[in-house]
Amino acid sequence: MSAVAAPSIELNVTANAADEIKKFIAAEEDLPETAGLRVRVVPGGCSGFQYSLNVEEESRQGDCLVDSQGIKFFVDMFSAQYLNGITIDYTTNMMGSGFTFENPNASGGCGCGTSFSA
Repeated sequence: MSAVAAPSIELNVTANAADEIKKFIAAEEDLPETAGLRVRVVPGGCSGFQYSLNVEEESRQGDCLVDSQGIKFFVDMFSAQYLNGITIDYTTNMMGSGFTFENPNASGGCGCGTSFSA
């Protein structure tokens, strides 16, 4: 019996976002080498789904694993269908700073840029 391979997923991360993610991960104490950033979609937000970013010590069974700019990303199977081809950026403007998501799979979104519909 062979293991089922997780589908491949493409995540694009800008240099600004990579720098901020590395700072975020570096701020966590005692993380093992297996640690990475979980990128997922959760129900909520004003458009139906919202993005979630969390540092985790290791991937879970069934995760899609992406290595980009020296960062390990973990994406669960449910989220992968909504996140393939996404670009994660980090922007600063008069309203503040934070991660933004450019998602080619979204059919709609909200003004805040943190939730979407598919």
